[in-house]
Amino acid sequence: MHDINIIILGVILFFAMFSFIFEWMQIEVTALAVAGLILLVDVIADVSGYPAFLLANHEDIFKGFSNSAVIAIGAMFILSRALVRTGFLVVFADVMYKWAGRWRWMSISLFLIVVSLLSGLINNTAVVAIFIPFVIDICQRYHISPSKLLLPLSYAAIFGGTLTLIGTSTNLLVNSIIENTPGKEHLVFGMFEFTKLGLIFLAVGTLYNIVVARWLIPSRAIVSSLTQKYQISKYVTEYKVDKKSSLIGIAFKNIKNEIEYSAGIMKILRSGVSIKNPESATIEQDDVLIVNINADNILKFKSQFNLLILPDVKMSQQELEGDNHILVEAIITQNSNLIGKTLSDSNFRNIFSSFVLAIKRQTELLRNKVSNIKLKFSDTLLIMIPREKLHKIKDSFDFIVLEELNIHLNYHRYWWLSVLVIPAVMVLTTFGWLPIHVASVFGCAILLICRTITVDDAFESINLSVIFLIAALIPLGLSIQHTGLDDKIASFFLLIESMLPDSPSTQYIFLAIFYLVTFLSTAFLSNAVVAIILTPISFLIADGIGCNPQPFLMAICFGASACFMTPMGYQTNLMVFGPGQYRMKDFVYIGLPLNVIFWVLAIYLIPQFWSFDLPQ
Repeated sequence: MHDINIIILGVILFFAMFSFIFEWMQIEVTALAVAGLILLVDVIADVSGYPAFLLANHEDIFKGFSNSAVIAIGAMFILSRALVRTGFLVVFADVMYKWAGRWRWMSISLFLIVVSLLSGLINNTAVVAIFIPFVIDICQRYHISPSKLLLPLSYAAIFGGTLTLIGTSTNLLVNSIIENTPGKEHLVFGMFEFTKLGLIFLAVGTLYNIVVARWLIPSRAIVSSLTQKYQISKYVTEYKVDKKSSLIGIAFKNIKNEIEYSAGIMKILRSGVSIKNPESATIEQDDVLIVNINADNILKFKSQFNLLILPDVKMSQQELEGDNHILVEAIITQNSNLIGKTLSDSNFRNIFSSFVLAIKRQTELLRNKVSNIKLKFSDTLLIMIPREKLHKIKDSFDFIVLEELNIHLNYHRYWWLSVLVIPAVMVLTTFGWLPIHVASVFGCAILLICRTITVDDAFESINLSVIFLIAALIPLGLSIQHTGLDDKIASFFLLIESMLPDSPSTQYIFLAIFYLVTFLSTAFLSNAVVAIILTPISFLIADGIGCNPQPFLMAICFGASACFMTPMGYQTNLMVFGPGQYRMKDFVYIGLPLNVIFWVLAIYLIPQFWSFDLPQ
């Protein structure tokens, strides 16, 4: 085998990493592009008659879509949706919360533990989506800032993902790679393989959460719902200068003296074109002003200067001033159909009977027209909607609506099956009666047959971005093995090993390096990418130093699943970034010490639970 195929694959790999880090494309598109490039190279190799170029067998490129991990993850999305629809999770958490009574931090601690335990059973992004409004409700009752609890909520969900095989997609993916690696089948994970160390991480992490939340996390939201009660942040929205506006004829540089509250005009559009030197401009009729303003001042600004608000579709005066209209904030969910679309493309106005006044994207100020912004996961929309139409947004799985929760059970047909199916799946898998993907698909079939969940709900619940990401990246892992790139990388590590003294500490050093590389990579790359690349390498390194690969596999699973120091490190971090009004430095300041604590614990505890000694 020539090294040319390794060079070609290395170029593809670097393209993928840079695309993931700098968001050149959506992550699933990048993954599909990688699979397409591998297929293209293979086709060229066949046509040209140069098999040295071959990166993988053609049939391997499509194996990802039939992979057991992909099937299990898709099925778990459906099972999670069915459980969420019952309202059981929120009711259960509320009972625990009330049980703690007036003991504020005991109640909060119990709530975070409940979130962690639930995240071990269902998708943790679903858990966070459910409990963001619940956290807001708790903060209101205890008169504390939502920023104090939203980040701990995300962390608690991450802790829970380390408890079981189904707790996070990373565990399922690594397990699938093990199943498909000849000679490694004996290393396949059990349902509760992770629980021993996961419970220690949960206990330490919960204690850290409480201490940090109480003393170190800054209060950035005033207790006062996030739009109507918390008023936590600014938005960028658009106004058109009406012929009656008092701004006509006023120099741009003097406008700030006329504004009675915090608002900043970022841009002036005249005939659809941005004025290059606004400081020297005078406001004219029909100018469009792009304004950075607090949510509660949007209508005040309009009224003060007789302006027209320009959302995606122009609202009538009656709609703008009607008493029946309310403002709500809503976060775009991970599997929203709106991702990658503008408001106009999605026909937002007609589908949801509402208007988007402004869009916020973490700390980024969006300077484009609201109607031209392509929506992303975790974007926050400020929506004006008739009160009687609010259910359209609340019932949609495109959004998390940031308002108080209506805590009750939804007694739909055979609702109790939703509560029983996931434990049943875990039992079937734990005792080896059925593989995880078979058991989870069987559970979905029962729910669909009994009409506990509809077919539309089932299809809507599946996060196609995650499915396509993992399915399209599996060929990359196979190509790394086929070309021998994993051997090259492993050889580098073994070269380091040859320079170290021959002692048991060498294994601990490699374990420390492996865990460190994993959680640092996951801070900027998809955990699926990290798992797919590192898992085959872990086998070769373990074989090279003559030890059991299981400790290294655990380092990959825990390191990739427990990333706290960047909002990109895990989906749940992104979900709370905007509502909590966090900054990037908050994640580094709060999350990096926790990552280091888990790193130290992992280096010591993983070998205690999974020995370096080869099985007899």
